[in-house]
Amino acid sequence: MGIQTEAKGAEPSLQVRRTIPSLRWWIGGLLFASTVINYIDRQTLSLLAPYLKQNYHWTNTDYANLAITFRIAYAIGQTLNGRLMDRIGTKRGLTLTVVWYSIVSVLTPLARGLHSFMGFRFFLGLGESGNWPGATKAVSEWFPKQERALATALFDSGSSIGGAIAPFVVFWLYFRWGTRPAFVVPGLLGFLWLIVWRWLYHLPQDHPRISAAERQMILADHKENQALAATSPRWRDLLKLPQTWGTIIAKGFTDPVWFFIADWFPIYLVAKGIALKSGLVAVWIPFIAADLGNFFSGWLSGLLIKRGWSVGNARKALVVFGGFGVALLIPTIFTVNLYLLTLLFALATFSYASFTTIANVLPSDLYKNESVATVSGMSGTGAALGTIAVFELAGHLSDARIATGTHLFDPLMVIAGLIPFIGMILVLLLVRNTKATDEGLVRRI
Repeated sequence: MGIQTEAKGAEPSLQVRRTIPSLRWWIGGLLFASTVINYIDRQTLSLLAPYLKQNYHWTNTDYANLAITFRIAYAIGQTLNGRLMDRIGTKRGLTLTVVWYSIVSVLTPLARGLHSFMGFRFFLGLGESGNWPGATKAVSEWFPKQERALATALFDSGSSIGGAIAPFVVFWLYFRWGTRPAFVVPGLLGFLWLIVWRWLYHLPQDHPRISAAERQMILADHKENQALAATSPRWRDLLKLPQTWGTIIAKGFTDPVWFFIADWFPIYLVAKGIALKSGLVAVWIPFIAADLGNFFSGWLSGLLIKRGWSVGNARKALVVFGGFGVALLIPTIFTVNLYLLTLLFALATFSYASFTTIANVLPSDLYKNESVATVSGMSGTGAALGTIAVFELAGHLSDARIATGTHLFDPLMVIAGLIPFIGMILVLLLVRNTKATDEGLVRRI
């Protein structure tokens, strides 16, 4: 995709404007890069957890509390940052949050024990929580409805790609130079991203590098939703709508499963009797599977809309697929075979990603631009609260079951397989056209 030129007028004296073809997908790629960096930063601690636990003599409960500290900040930050994005705009909002968490990541090696690590993780969570509401808002600003799911899949896939890349980056840095570079180098990536972000991101109606045809296509889709209520609803007004609760549940009943896998998987493999070096393939393959699930969901959902399905039915089809697929975590309790475990986790994370892509796109499907990041932040807070509960349970339950050996995490695997299925049922019941749709409070799906 090269850069083309487009004259503003017929007279040669007028300045020529350079345009970027398919600019919206360059924006999507930038959001993807932000998510990759976000995830490499956060995965550093969980990947090094088995070694840090030995160095600092942490129990599983200690590690759970460390992870929970991040999630508490994430829960607070999702809603606050979502509102921030809607108030000050996507460009400034993401700039502030990326600067924040990049600084925190670089400074993390200053930690000297459990409580100081908890402090850094809290501030990291506050900053990193801005990525999803900000990216969701950017998608709503730049993509028409038939492309929103695929664009959401693109940026959300950064989590699985970041998770897959992180072991190679972090372990390489750690085994050669120690803890400090393993935290500092990922933190520096955010500052490099900001240079491109500040240059490239503007709203479609104001962007100096967008072609007239692409601007018209994007803004035409926005005009279809001008019938929505003219004022931005307050938090309490949004929480009165069943669609808001459906959106919150879509993430609140799926993301805790993913975060449990992402943050506890190295410890889980060790509990299954698998050495981390020999089980490195098992660490990254589920992340790649999740990445494929993101794009599968975005592609299929968009295809169904193009073939005449309503937005609601196209989204719910993938919710059903994901709800059933994540249940494949349950059979993991019956095996310690590395390859079978890898396969089951890959299928489950593929299904999870199909579900969560829809969960992430629902705010832009249902709400006008001034509320998209707010509702996305609410759903992120719901996910963070659910993750806190799962992590607390994981820490105490695994310490209490330490004598069970390879069956240490069995109850958690059963719970992780069932919760998204329950979430699927609730989303099908709550996300629908209602009286609020007729009143213009939410978009018709």
